[in-house]
Amino acid sequence: MSKNQPKPLLPWKVRATISLLTVLTDASCRANGTVNRRLFNFFDLKSSPNATPVNGVSTKDVTVNAENNVWFRLFTPTVAGEVTGDGGATKATSLPVVIFFHGGGYTFLSPSSNLYDAVCRRLCREISAVIVSVNYRLTPEHRYPSQYEDGEAVLRFLDENVTVLPANADLSKCFLAGDSAGGNLAHDVVVRACKTGLQNIRVIGLILIQPFFGGEERTEAEINLVGMPFVSVAKTDWIWKVFLPEGSDRDHGAVNVCGPNAEDLSGLDYPDTLVFVGGFDPLIDWQKRYYDWLKKCGKKAELIEYPNMVHGFHVFPDFPESTQLIMQVKDFINKVSNSK
Repeated sequence: MSKNQPKPLLPWKVRATISLLTVLTDASCRANGTVNRRLFNFFDLKSSPNATPVNGVSTKDVTVNAENNVWFRLFTPTVAGEVTGDGGATKATSLPVVIFFHGGGYTFLSPSSNLYDAVCRRLCREISAVIVSVNYRLTPEHRYPSQYEDGEAVLRFLDENVTVLPANADLSKCFLAGDSAGGNLAHDVVVRACKTGLQNIRVIGLILIQPFFGGEERTEAEINLVGMPFVSVAKTDWIWKVFLPEGSDRDHGAVNVCGPNAEDLSGLDYPDTLVFVGGFDPLIDWQKRYYDWLKKCGKKAELIEYPNMVHGFHVFPDFPESTQLIMQVKDFINKVSNSK
């Protein structure tokens, strides 16, 4: 970052957490394309599911494919005095369902990680929605398309086993969401669902929070935003190298989703899409291209930019913008749900 380049203002607690995570992930990613799982997992503190509501949210874990360790954590909002006997559902009106894919460069974290357990609890409580937080296989042990297959498997499992959800979950108001790599994953799962169709679930919206896209080109933001939290050219190159099939470059359709190998969306009933970007995120140019691409394909898309925010800001409640983002997600879900 040049001397004249403005720097993001980070609360000290956020700065300390980001520094720790950056050091930890950098130390865990080996030059030979492997990961030191023992080191990372030592610091990746976990939360257990709790059927007893905590701050208005109950949770349970549901296995989809034990062999591939595919499962999800179900977050259900509860109201004091109205909890029924079906695992925490309330007698309130029907609730939208948000299927959420976590970030971590396809390499780290899970729905039980304290970080994402807290994120999904906030979403569940503030939005008043049923949240399905997906655990998928990680790289480099499992390359593309394992993560996408796992995401689709969870969606189809829910489509075929609707009774695992609370009785007041409204399957006609289903949204897919994800942050960073999870945003990329959510996009791919939506494309798969559009192509093959679903019986009981109707996906009406897509919410991508600073999605992880890329390509062979070095964009202006990647070149200029050096030293930003979580994202660097060296780190993203390593992530894509251990994610993609051997011999692939970064213009692969899974990375450069709107590039030379992009899917043809013209004939697909692609859902209304909300994309969040941050001004200090080196990935911002790729994210904006994705939004522009959706518009050119004739799809409904909305872009919300936080000019002073870094990659992953939404996971830190210390940022007022984090709460603002959740409220904007809630507004989007309500708007789309009421328009269908």
